[in-house]
Amino acid sequence: MKKFITLTSVLFAVLAMPAHAQFAKPEDAVKYRKASFTVMGAHFGRLGAMAGGKAPYDAKQAAENADVIAAVAKLPWAAFGEGTDKGDTRAKPEIWTESAKFKDAVDKNQAELAKVVAAAKTGNLDALKAAMGPAGASCKACHDSFRKD
Repeated sequence: MKKFITLTSVLFAVLAMPAHAQFAKPEDAVKYRKASFTVMGAHFGRLGAMAGGKAPYDAKQAAENADVIAAVAKLPWAAFGEGTDKGDTRAKPEIWTESAKFKDAVDKNQAELAKVVAAAKTGNLDALKAAMGPAGASCKACHDSFRKD
């Protein structure tokens, strides 16, 4: 029990830190968010291939990909701290100059991805197909507004 309390205390302390405090340098945050997006995109793409008929539908694989998306989809957002607008990034300045709009886009994306995760876990291809379109649209909208080509 003592280990659990200690681990919980550490976890809460880390989560309570400002996002920029989790990274030694802004470049580390950029690498972290890029890696998070890469992993999320790979698993979302696998679900998209199943939903679009480009890959055979496999309910077990869909659920496994959904589990990865559910975990990874929360990660990149803390890595948009101060100073992470420079260097090897495709992030547009609007992320910081229009932060309320960016937060709304992130919130919408998170809601749509949650629907994909739920649909993938039903084992129903039609449910997955229905959830993928709006989720893909929310990704595209954010990319169009906040990511350089």
